[in-house]
Order: sequence, then structure tokens, then C-alpha cells
Amino acid sequence: MTPEEILAQHGPREAMEYDVVVVGAGPAGLAAAIRLKQLAAVQEKEVSVVVLEKGSEPGAHILSGAIMDTRALTELIPDWKERGAPLLQPVTEDKFLFLTESGARATPEFLMPDCFRNHGNVIVSLGNVTRWLGEQAEALGVEIFPGFAAAEVLYSDDGAVRGVATGNVGIGKDGEPTANFQLGMELHAKYTIFAEGSRGQLGKQLIAKYKLDANCDPQSYGIGIKELWEVDPAKHKAGLALHTAGWPLDPSTYGGSFLYHLPDNLVAVGFVVGLDYANPWLSPFEEFQRWKLHPVIRPTFEGGKRIGYGARALTAGGILSIPKTVFPGGALVGCDAGFLNASRIKGSHAAIKTGMLAADAAFDALGAGRQHDVLDAYPAAFEKSWLHEELDRSRNFKQWFKKGFTIATLMTGIEQWLLPRLGIKAPPWTLHRKQADHFYLKPAAQCPQIAYPKPDGKITFDRLSSVFLSNTNHEENQPAHLTLKDASVPVRINLSIYAGPESRYCPAGVYEFVKAEDGTTDRLQINAQNCVHCKTCDIKDPTQNIVWVAPEGGGGPNYVGM
Repeated sequence: MTPEEILAQHGPREAMEYDVVVVGAGPAGLAAAIRLKQLAAVQEKEVSVVVLEKGSEPGAHILSGAIMDTRALTELIPDWKERGAPLLQPVTEDKFLFLTESGARATPEFLMPDCFRNHGNVIVSLGNVTRWLGEQAEALGVEIFPGFAAAEVLYSDDGAVRGVATGNVGIGKDGEPTANFQLGMELHAKYTIFAEGSRGQLGKQLIAKYKLDANCDPQSYGIGIKELWEVDPAKHKAGLALHTAGWPLDPSTYGGSFLYHLPDNLVAVGFVVGLDYANPWLSPFEEFQRWKLHPVIRPTFEGGKRIGYGARALTAGGILSIPKTVFPGGALVGCDAGFLNASRIKGSHAAIKTGMLAADAAFDALGAGRQHDVLDAYPAAFEKSWLHEELDRSRNFKQWFKKGFTIATLMTGIEQWLLPRLGIKAPPWTLHRKQADHFYLKPAAQCPQIAYPKPDGKITFDRLSSVFLSNTNHEENQPAHLTLKDASVPVRINLSIYAGPESRYCPAGVYEFVKAEDGTTDRLQINAQNCVHCKTCDIKDPTQNIVWVAPEGGGGPNYVGM
């Protein structure tokens, strides 16, 4: 049965009314909810706010490096230290290394670009910070519904957003309701704030419907793959923030690594690859594993134990790729719109700030008796904010990498080190992107194959053992949430022209090409149970044939300490 047929047979859906519905209990969504309740308390007004979260709890699906700039958090909750926020490890030392296959060259401290300076910032588990934000929101009266995936945008007759509907539960693989079937519910709102994170399912639909990206550059993404390690105490240096660029990526591929020393002998380590890479033989997961074998990097992990794994797409296009953030009845905040600062490898402060700005606009609109109109005050406030100034300064960062690693390094130094010392806040030139990431992939025959070393099970690992550490689980008897527009495309085009890149860009072993029953032809097997919700397939598929949709709420990874 189609969703429409299910609704016709089992509906109508139960509906709940709120002033504001927030989709996504990440830093952006929770900041918006908290801000709304704070403003209501100051003015002694009642504002009803609900937050939907597809993970099993706030923070379950949150994955980030992460070094946090606390500026926006301090604006939102000035006494966060006294309230016990889990921001316990200030950065004590910055290092930036340029790697060759066998060596490393450190950037002198006095030449370190400002974007890589982290004095005053804090190394955190962003998942734990998000859980704490959830507690602060609930203490203010925000309703949080974990395990409920927003699956559909609801529109009024005049085309304005009037809320969302959660997905049905208990639909079998055949599309038919099972004995555990429950119809989704509708949440109606005067304003709906979308805070789904990078490549949000509903945000993507809204951008297309309202043509929000008509006047901006195509969005660009990266994939971030992360591990959490418990290392030998003799090799641990609490507060050290190490970044690298160069090897093992080729000079034309955007990317780099981070290695952050948390308290308690824990090290968060990760690798980012821009999803505009050209060689279909490249595997971001394998590049990460290979990077750990570098003679400067490997010693950190020898004698240690890997205890966590995850992956997530990053919305990295910068200010030139941010779409219009408002439309009738709602707004996009955080990484759903693309506010991450790729040059700083930071997005949580931007998420919190934009959540606050959208909340301010919504609260004022509610106070004026408005609903379902366009919150123009939100983008206007952003343009006057410190966040706009910060993002404008780094607007060319990722574009320079299309000119090659050497030019990118030189221009980053000019824009992020020299110009500020000359009193110039932002570069007087602008580089624009012309194409979305999936256009850059070349046919496999035009690219060199890459030979990756086999995992040793000590420093390097395979995908399946990695996914096990992410605590990923989905109800097996449900429709696949990784959908194909045309089932023939993976073999007919992706495999024949691009050598099946989905089997390499997926960091969870979801996609594999196997022999069909006749033993001669190939077919694509989708292991949806492994999916960590990184959205890479939705972004990088060269034919844009794969569409990621939300599975049943509560499914996916359950990250601990990430």
C-alpha cells in the first residue's frame, strides 16, 4: 500500500496543536526551543513548543569532532558552567601538520591561520552537550518527543507550512500494515523550525519546493568519519588539538584530519573528505584507516583501544551556498541550511546562534498575532550578526581547493592570517561554485585505481566491525529507507561507468554489488540495517538515483561519548 492508501484506510491522523514545532533535537533545534521559552518567561507569556527527534534520545544521532566555540552558548545560557554543562576540556595546544607519505611539516605557531587557532575553545562530546541542552529545554517546559521521525511536511491550502507529520510505525517490508501498526500523528504549528542537520530530508524538499537556493551557489558537502579511542596514558595530552592536511589525499581532493585529546585518556580522531572528489575508486573510510598508519600518527593509537565509531555528512559550502532560510510558515536553521564554518571545522556555535535568531523572529511574530507567514526578521538579524561576519571572512575557503592544494594553502594563509593583520575583515574577492558535488565524479576508466592496505584489527579496521561500535539498529521488517528512483541505474550506469562508487563512499557497508541468482549478472544489494544516517549516498550518487528517507523513529546509530 502507498502512504496515501494507508492514510485513506486508517486515517485520519491524530493532530496536536502548538505555537512552534521544531524538527530535530540537535544544538540548533534545542537552542530555538530554549530561546522561545526564555523569551516567554521574561514577558510572562505562554508559548507552546515541541521538538521532534528521530533518534532514541537527544544526542543519539549527533556526531561531530568536536571543538566548540562557546560564544553562542554563552549568549543562550550565560551560566552554563554553573549548570554543569559537559564542557570540561579547554584546548591547551594547537598543532597543524602538513603530511607527506613518510614525513610531516609543522606550521609555526606565529603563522597559524586564525581559523585553526582554538584558544578559548573547548573539546567536547557534542552528543553529551546535546543531551544536556535537552535537559535544559525540558526544565523550561519544552516537550521533546524522541523516537519520532518527522516524515512529511504539511501545507495549508495557500501553500504555507502548517506543521509536520511523523512516520507510520509497524509497516512491513511489503508496505502493508503489520500487527504493530500505528498511524503517524500530525503536529500543527503557527511556525515550524527545521533543524535536521546536514542534508535534512524535509529541508531538502523545502529548498526545492520554494526554490530557496535560486540565488546561491550549489551546496557542497564533506563526509566526516570519526573514531573514539582510549589511549595509553603516556601518549595522552589533555587539551591537545591536532589537525593535518595532505597525505593520503591527492592534491586536488579537499580534506584533512583532526585528533583531539579529551579528558580520561580519550582521543577523538576523525577524517573529512570533500564529497566533490573526482576519483570513483576513492574510499573515504579507507583513506581514514590508511591515514592512521602514518608514522607521526600511528604511535598515538599503539597500545590503545577503539571504543566508538560513526560517520556524518557536513554541510560545508559556506555562506555563498546558504539558501534563503525562510518561507511561509517556517525556517531552516543550523546545518539544515548550511551554516557550518568549514575553515574552522566548527558548526555547533553557528547552529545555536541561528536557532536563537529564528526563535527571536518567531516569538515576535507570535506576539503580533501572526502565523504561517514569512519570518523575514530572522535572515535580517543574521546579516547583522557576528556569525555573518565570521562566515563571510571564510567564504572562499573550500573553493580554493579546486585550484589545487598548494594554491589553497597559500590563499588560506592570505585570507585567514595576512588580511586580518592588515585590518581587512573579509577578502575583497569572491570565488563561486558552479556544480553540486555529484557532478565532479569522473568515469572509472579515466582515474587510477587505489590499493588500500588490509585492516590489521589493531590500528585499522573494516566497515562491519566499525558499524558494530556505532550501536546501529533498525527494525528489520520495515520498508527500506534507502530508496532508488530507478532500480536499473546502479548496475546499468553506476557500476558500468563509475565502477560502483556507492560500495566505496558509504562508510557503513550498506551498498555492495553481488552476483544475481543467474550467477552472471550483477545486482546492487542494500544492507539498510547498517545505515548510520550519514546521508553520503543521497549527496554523492552520480545519478542522484538514491534518496534517503527517514526510517522508523528510534532507528539508526546510538552514539555514546561521540
